[in-house]
Amino acid sequence: MENNNAFYVALSLLLNFDTSLVQIVALSLQVSILAVLIAAVLGFPLGAAVALWRFPGRGVMIVLLNALMGLPPVVAGLMVYLLLSRAGPLGEWGLLFTPGAMITAQVVLVLPILAALSRQKVEELLGEYREQFVSLGMSRARMMPTLLWDARFALLTILLAGFGRASAEVGAVMMVGGNIDGVTRVMTTAIVLETGKGNLPLALGLGIVLLMLVMLINAGVYLMGEVTRRRTG
Repeated sequence: MENNNAFYVALSLLLNFDTSLVQIVALSLQVSILAVLIAAVLGFPLGAAVALWRFPGRGVMIVLLNALMGLPPVVAGLMVYLLLSRAGPLGEWGLLFTPGAMITAQVVLVLPILAALSRQKVEELLGEYREQFVSLGMSRARMMPTLLWDARFALLTILLAGFGRASAEVGAVMMVGGNIDGVTRVMTTAIVLETGKGNLPLALGLGIVLLMLVMLINAGVYLMGEVTRRRTG
């Protein structure tokens, strides 16, 4: 009975756009979207460069990127914490326990995913178009934007997968953000906190929003996959 009441109260919070809930959701989206955009700006060119150029240590770089796709969030959080703490090299920036620290942690988690998967896609397209590129006398630097543009639908799918990873993350953002009310409290950390406090309605409300977000992301990934398949025949 208590759980049913909590569920109805959670729906009421959602339908009435509860201020606390909206604030937490808005901050969550802001942090994750910025993190994924930064990771995309860095990760896609990195993945394309690794696919196009041959250099000493390339194999190690590929293995490293693939391994970092499964980087434990708490390890990423610890790395960023040590980097941004007062005793760390970037401590004077004062980013620890701010949204900026949370964005940094999510970039560390998402960037290897975007770089590794984009490398695979660009390498696949390079195999298809290599002869055309050679006949046109194109340099690798000119190939990069062409291949990235041709892979844009696949890259968008990868981007959505990265956003899913970022938005569902809890360990790293809690470590570097501190879960401060109104400052660094996002959906995942708020769910953990409110459940522990026994505030089930807010936790359930946030859980429903997070679940809907995950479903939308998966629907987007599916649709982009269908578009890509139809385009490639």
